[in-house]
Amino acid sequence: MATGFDQEWGREHAGGADRQAGLRLNSGPQGPFAPGGSKEFASTPAEKRAAAGVIQNELESGTKTAAEHADEATSTAHKAFDGWQAAAGLKKVADSWDQQVKTLMGRLSSEKVALRGAESIFARNDTGVGSQFLKSALTGV
Repeated sequence: MATGFDQEWGREHAGGADRQAGLRLNSGPQGPFAPGGSKEFASTPAEKRAAAGVIQNELESGTKTAAEHADEATSTAHKAFDGWQAAAGLKKVADSWDQQVKTLMGRLSSEKVALRGAESIFARNDTGVGSQFLKSALTGV
């Protein structure tokens, strides 16, 4: 004899074929770096330089200022809790924070360098391909 659970499971399982979930795995956001990304993966050299400037003048300096402020506040709290277990916890948090800031600053710097170097990489590639075509045209190879 079926229990209440078995009966309910049987009804749900039998009716499951009639119902379809609203999930569609092939309907995600479009564009590079979705969600919210542009459908075009392109930018001008001026836009790359502008983005590198924002990283240098706003993000790096703002991150450094915020990190220094957090270090000062944490240091003050650490001194206030000297001799307590909380001081050891604050030290651990401060060390972790410093490592995260260092990682973020390195990433920002890498992105800035990549943005500034992208234009010259494309120009060198274009020049190289152009040279190969010219060589082929001149030598017939």
